[in-house]
Parts: sequence; C-alpha cells; structure tokens
Amino acid sequence: MNIFPQSIHSLEQALSTSTLKQRVLSSNIANVETPNYKSKQVDFKAVLENATNNQSMASYKTNATHISFGSETTQLNPSIKVNNTTTNKPNGNNVDMDFEMAELAKNQLWYNAVTERINGKFNSLRTVISDGR
Repeated sequence: MNIFPQSIHSLEQALSTSTLKQRVLSSNIANVETPNYKSKQVDFKAVLENATNNQSMASYKTNATHISFGSETTQLNPSIKVNNTTTNKPNGNNVDMDFEMAELAKNQLWYNAVTERINGKFNSLRTVISDGR
C-alpha cells in the first residue's frame, strides 16, 4: 500500500538526481588540476527522453501532444557520462572551472526549489493528518 502521492515519489527522484549531480560536479572541481582527468556530467535528460519516446510512462492524455506520465512510479535512473571530446589544458585535463561553478549554482537552485516543494507537500499532509489544526 502506497500512502504517499505520486508527486512525492517524483520529487524524491529529483532530489536523488540533484544529489548525484552535486557529487559529480564536486568531483570535477576537486580534480581540476589532475593530469588526464576527464570531466563527467549527469545525463538525466537522455534518460527522460528515452522513457517518453518508448512510451513507458502511460497515462490519460487530453491532447495528443501531451507527454505521458504513469500512475505508477517509473524509476528513471540518470547516467554519468565522461566527456572525452575536449582537452582544455596541456596536461590532458578538460575541467572548465567556470562551467563547473555555473552548473553547481544551477544545481543548488534546483535542489532548493525541489526541497521547498517537497516540504510543502509534507506540510499539506501534516495539516490533513491534524484535521486542519
């Protein structure tokens, strides 16, 4: 029996993806001077596009152009991709510190927004449980 709405599970996945992205970005920044280190990125967009293209997430749609989403929890696992296409430094390292810091800031904003949203969901549940008191 699932007592939480689907939206909480979706937000949980968003938080997990953001946490993974934070770890990958931190690793890139920590290895900015490591010879032959190749930067890594979390590729969640490709996983989401693959799921929507395969129609593995089915739901009721009011318009044919709407994206389908399932009533059951669909586990979308992001992958980590290594960037072997560029070399920014003579030592073979391709970590661009400006890019990594910008991505870190974007990820922090995303994490904060998702955290606020999930807090709102739990506050709504708390209000329902306490009969609105």
